[in-house]
Amino acid sequence: MRSGFVNIFGRPNAGKSTLLNALTGEKLAIISHKVQTTRHRIKAFLNGDDYQVILSDTPGIMKPEYKLHERMMQSVKSSLEDADVAILLADANDDPEKMDEVFSSLRLKVPVILALNKCDRVNADRLRKMTEFFQTKPYGKEIITLSALKNEHVDDLLQAILKHLPEGMAFYDPEELTDLPQRFFVSEFVREKIYELFDEEIPYQTTVLVREFKEKQTLIKITADIIVQRESQKAILIGEKGSMIKKLGTESRKSIEEFLQSKVFLELFVKVRPKWRENDLYLKEYGY
Repeated sequence: MRSGFVNIFGRPNAGKSTLLNALTGEKLAIISHKVQTTRHRIKAFLNGDDYQVILSDTPGIMKPEYKLHERMMQSVKSSLEDADVAILLADANDDPEKMDEVFSSLRLKVPVILALNKCDRVNADRLRKMTEFFQTKPYGKEIITLSALKNEHVDDLLQAILKHLPEGMAFYDPEELTDLPQRFFVSEFVREKIYELFDEEIPYQTTVLVREFKEKQTLIKITADIIVQRESQKAILIGEKGSMIKKLGTESRKSIEEFLQSKVFLELFVKVRPKWRENDLYLKEYGY
C-alpha cells in the first residue's frame, strides 16, 4: 500500500484546479479564466486498490497585496511543508523565466514532477523549447506534458505520482472524497458564479459565507451572505430590480444541486464590510 500528500503548485491561472478535478474525476475545485480564483487549500482523495493519493490544490503563488493574499500564501507554505510529492504546474503559454523564478524559490526537498499544462494550445516547437528550458533546472528531471482541460495525458501524470508515492497506510476513509464540509463547497460554487457573471474588481473583492445549511425531508435550505467592500458593489450584485442577484441565485443553485444530488432552496444576501480583505477578524470569520 502506498499513500501520501501530493501537492500542486504554480502561478495563478496555470490550471491547478482543473488538474485536481481531472485527476479525481469530480468537480471539487471551482475554475475560472480569471486569475486568483482559488483562495483555499483544497484536499481531494484519490483511492485505488493499493494506493491513496491526497491531492492538494493551492492558491496561485504571487506577491501578497492584502492580508487575504497573505493568508492564501500561508496555505501554500503549509502545503510545501507536508508534501511527499510536488507537482509544479506550468502553463505552456506562460513566460518560462517567470515560472522558473517561482519554482526555484520553493526549494523543494521531495520528488518533483514538472507538468507542462495546456499543451493543446501550443505548437510542437514551442513545447520542445519549453521542455528543453526546464530540463536544465534542478526541478526539471521529470517532465510530463498534458492538457488538464481536455484530460489528455493526465493518466501519465498519475502513473508518475504513484511511482514516487511512499509506502504507508491510507490516511482517510477510502469512501471519502475530501475532508472539507459541504458548506465550504456551497460557498465556493456561489463564488464561482460571481466570477462568471461579474467583471473588474467585483470577484476579487467578494467572498461568500454560508449562514444556514439545513437538511429537510424534501430539500436542503441554504442561506448565504455575499460580502463586498462598497455599497456600489452591492448595487451591481443586486442589479436593477434584483435581476442580477436572481440570476446569480439560479445559476448557483443549479451547481449546488448537482454537487449535493439534492433539491436546494437558496437564499442570498449582500452585505457591505469595508476593507474586509485587510481585517483579521473578518478574515477569520470568513474562513481564511
